[in-house]
Amino acid sequence: MIREAIVLAGGLGTRLQSIVRDIPKAMAVINGRPFLEYLLDYLGSCGIVHVVLSVGYKSEFIKDHFQDHYKSISLTYVMEEIPLGTGGGVRRAFDQIDGDDAFVLNGDSLFLVDLQSMYRFHKNSGTLITIALNFRDNTERYGSVELDHLHRIRTFREKGAHSGAGYINGGVYILNKNFLTSEIFPERFSLEKDCFEEYFRTVEMLGFPSEAYFLDIGIPSDYEKAKNEFKRLEYR
Repeated sequence: MIREAIVLAGGLGTRLQSIVRDIPKAMAVINGRPFLEYLLDYLGSCGIVHVVLSVGYKSEFIKDHFQDHYKSISLTYVMEEIPLGTGGGVRRAFDQIDGDDAFVLNGDSLFLVDLQSMYRFHKNSGTLITIALNFRDNTERYGSVELDHLHRIRTFREKGAHSGAGYINGGVYILNKNFLTSEIFPERFSLEKDCFEEYFRTVEMLGFPSEAYFLDIGIPSDYEKAKNEFKRLEYR
């Protein structure tokens, strides 16, 4: 089992500025607690013992709050002095990962995937990249992902390109360290655009569908929804 994870926690939260100001999006307060605590609680419940936080904007708010531990999880910080994109942030964070693979999560969404089952799926397939997918009645806001019968990813559709039901990228991944740190990627790049969408035709990437709870707090309406729904989370 993988016991290390990378969390991308450097987001500015532009769409939440009317509600959450001057703090990283991952520190948006929900029922008296920063969102990142909910995410770390989930990771701890899945057996994760080391988390690398890729931080940037207002990172002192995260460091001052958590220091170097949160409950049973040790924390390491990797600072982006200039924005490196999601891919560049992960690439740099992998320097602090001991194993060959790590879970990678977006720091502004909570997708309660069964990480142990996802890891078994990933390990048995021998793939380099596994992306957790969530089924939505309307994929327009997120974009969509299409699979074949062997769970291989066949298409990524842009946000707004498709408004029907389908799978979305849930922002939880298992990524191979050697692939993500190889010379094919520059220092600054997008994980979604420059890795997933660029290489899915030549590098096998698998989708792991999950019906687990999912919420992205990136817009004000879902931030407000989190205040009610997070009270009922069952993993704590």
